Amino acid sequence: MRIETRLTQRLGIRHPIILAPMDPVAGGKLASAVARAGGLGLVGGGYGDAERIEREFRESGNERVGGGFITWSLAKAPHLLGLMLSHKPVAVFLSFGDPRPFAPEIKATGALLLCQIQSRQDCLEAIEAGADVIVAQGAEAGGHGVRRATMTLVPEIADLLAREAPETLLCASGGIADGRGLAAALALGADGVVVGTRFWAAEEAVVHPSMHAAGLAATGDDTIRTTVTDIVREKDWPERYTTRIMRNAFTEQWHGREGELLAQKPAEMARFQTAVAAGDATIAGLVAGEGLGLIDTVEPAEKIISRMVHEAADILKSTARQVR
Repeated sequence: MRIETRLTQRLGIRHPIILAPMDPVAGGKLASAVARAGGLGLVGGGYGDAERIEREFRESGNERVGGGFITWSLAKAPHLLGLMLSHKPVAVFLSFGDPRPFAPEIKATGALLLCQIQSRQDCLEAIEAGADVIVAQGAEAGGHGVRRATMTLVPEIADLLAREAPETLLCASGGIADGRGLAAALALGADGVVVGTRFWAAEEAVVHPSMHAAGLAATGDDTIRTTVTDIVREKDWPERYTTRIMRNAFTEQWHGREGELLAQKPAEMARFQTAVAAGDATIAGLVAGEGLGLIDTVEPAEKIISRMVHEAADILKSTARQVR
């Protein structure tokens, strides 16, 4: 079964589903599994680790995959873009910063430019950059984001693109973890979806087994937007962004007490790093969105995509039959 959209046509994929370039979760193994299943797999370039970028693109083999960067971090090491482009990615996904300085280099190679945005102003900058695909990210998403909700941001951006850049495609992101989310995104005016948290719970994802177990036991109510993990990881995120992670003993201790955390940062950094290595979900930041409440199993990416597409197709057919 297939759902054909402008996204599948432009990207040459079977299903309108893109893997979010989560670092380090979305490695070459997961990206290639998503590609084989008919979606677009993206390797997470994250904060910019040249060795990791090389390793994960090699791991993806001969599959048609792309990659993504945290844009403000890429600006500190712009040579990494050339490194990624040397692997001939299908697309490059930029988020959390101005894409315009990097767009010419990306587009000169023939790679598609995907720009994740969190506001109308972000979208206007992405249009100016010549984005092929805009990814409207709602605050339900895991990881970093801003404040807008997917349900209203996506159709607002769809209307903006229809007026200002009708050839630019649109994907929805944030809280999309099953076929209902895919069908809803298409109804809101998107051409496809970018999925993070559901693929975080894929067998091919780079996730400690105990973190998977903790995530499966959680619900959407168990997530929180915070900055405490950025403090102890010494990631200097722009002020507008917070990160959505699963609540745990660490967030309960320090969320709302960021000033005190800064005063005790050396000791807490060491404790946090030890917990990450051990997969201790009571301290380490389990980066996932509200979609946790829709996930009850870790399974192969192919099965996740197949079920999502079938569920969405059934919903779309059923909805059409209700129209008189």
